Amino acid sequence: MSDRPAQGLRERKKAKTRALIQKEALRLFREQGYSATTVEQIAEAAEVAPSTVFRYFAAKEDLVFSDQLPPFAEALSAAPADLSPIRAVRVALREVTAAQTAEELAESVEREKLMFTVPELWAASLANVSGALRSMQEILARRAGRDLSDPEIRNITGAITGVIFAVWFDWTKDSEMDGAAEIDKALAHLEEGLRM
Repeated sequence: MSDRPAQGLRERKKAKTRALIQKEALRLFREQGYSATTVEQIAEAAEVAPSTVFRYFAAKEDLVFSDQLPPFAEALSAAPADLSPIRAVRVALREVTAAQTAEELAESVEREKLMFTVPELWAASLANVSGALRSMQEILARRAGRDLSDPEIRNITGAITGVIFAVWFDWTKDSEMDGAAEIDKALAHLEEGLRM
């Protein structure tokens, strides 16, 4: 049984509306391109008013972003304390990926593809990326009992993030790739010292 309180009807309805708007936006971005898609078209597809779209998403760019950091941060924080930073990240990523449906994983890949290929989204995603990097750094520092400013914490966080980004770039070009498995393999290579 979950420790989280059950959502009320209103909150569930809001979450459904938000998810529907985002799903229709991603579909339209895929079909017509990000720049060619208007908020009005997204609203029409989701059967809501444009003002409703803006109630849930402050800007068009926000329709692409999803907040997957909390589940990852929770999983990383909960990983066994005796694991190395890289092994803890691998365990956390496996847990988060295993919890996703095939549809959620496909939407995630689609979002990543948009973020890496649409210049205005790349610029907008920098705040998300730096926030995710900072969050991982904080968790790894806490797990190691180190200060956040410790250069070793910075270095390991940067190495992990760099490996993940390298695979993401390839994954956005090859949708047939098992990106989660490739990220895990790449992190295993990092864990082994990047031996060639």
